[in-house]
Amino acid sequence: MKKFTNLLAKEIRELITFQLLISLVFMVILFYFIGQMAKSEVKRAMRKQKIAVLNFDSSPFSQELIQNLRAGNFEPVPLQAENKEDAIEQTNNSKMNLLLVIPEGFGQGIENLELKPLETYTYLRSLTLMANRNAAVFNAVLRVINNYLSNDYLAKKIPDLDPNKIKNPIKSRNFVLVKERMAEGSAEQITGFITSQSMFVPIILMMIIIYSSQMVISAIAMEKQNKTLETLLTVPIRRTSIVTAKMLGSAVVGLISAIIYMVGFRYYMAGFIGDVSAAIKSSNLGEIIKSLGLSLSPNQYLILGLSLFLAILCGLAMATILGVLAEDYRSAQSLIMPLVFLVLIPYFLSFFADFNSMSVPAKLLVYLIPFSHPFLASQNLLLGNYGSVLGGIAYM
Repeated sequence: MKKFTNLLAKEIRELITFQLLISLVFMVILFYFIGQMAKSEVKRAMRKQKIAVLNFDSSPFSQELIQNLRAGNFEPVPLQAENKEDAIEQTNNSKMNLLLVIPEGFGQGIENLELKPLETYTYLRSLTLMANRNAAVFNAVLRVINNYLSNDYLAKKIPDLDPNKIKNPIKSRNFVLVKERMAEGSAEQITGFITSQSMFVPIILMMIIIYSSQMVISAIAMEKQNKTLETLLTVPIRRTSIVTAKMLGSAVVGLISAIIYMVGFRYYMAGFIGDVSAAIKSSNLGEIIKSLGLSLSPNQYLILGLSLFLAILCGLAMATILGVLAEDYRSAQSLIMPLVFLVLIPYFLSFFADFNSMSVPAKLLVYLIPFSHPFLASQNLLLGNYGSVLGGIAYM
């Protein structure tokens, strides 16, 4: 046992190099920097945005429209221009990205149901996702104003009737059923939350397998290239111990690397989606999740951990075989690609495809890949499909 632990310690020391530590630290710093930049951009986008307004109408309706823009987190800036062309040029020379033109007779048209359309001009000063936010928010404000004006008109014409009963005569209550449990809530909201919480499982698995497998292949190839493998095989240690030490050492280093990667990835995602837990606490979604039994128990976490562990061992076993086939370090880098593709197939399918609705040949192909089973394990455990999970564990 002492010989094995010494061999394991040797493998870990050889894998944890200064270059590896520098790359991991740099990756965390880079992700943190990107996350902070994204967070500051989101905060800046949420501030009041200036919108240029050219108003050719002096009715109360146009004034009410401008007031509603203020309620929609806009700061209207009135323009003094004789025509649209001058207003377009003024706005283009400013830092504002939106121009609203209210035509003459806008209010009178609303009263007579002879609607005159507003004109909006959006200045795309960049091609990022944030560039179209102002136009999207403005359109949302217009929908609210339209709803308000139509309700006001219907209330005047039919004072004894609620306008919402005319515009939205059909009401619905949404219920979600999971096995024998039922709760009132939105299926879209629940699946979105489950996906956001379980998306880290495939990412962790993918990173550990890729990191560890590359280390195994590279370690074996380097020892063959440096002629140290022959010397190692003459030591009175069982060859299974040598293989196990290499696989276990790579798994430990890969796990550490994946954890560091996930810390950086969490900083990165926090800049875009914010604190998910705070959003859950502010709603009743947590209670709905619990009532549907869509939270893993300690025993289910153990089963999921076993499935992940076996998938990692499968990846390392394949990497060991590929490492034996490698002649030197350079050829080892190309041999890792088939294993990477095998990991990426279930990784992308877990986000964009429903395994249950696949054709039989496609299902067979997915289930033959050992890395598919831990990708499916979390959702199968939540849905109580223990047969699929245990079958995948037995197969791996």
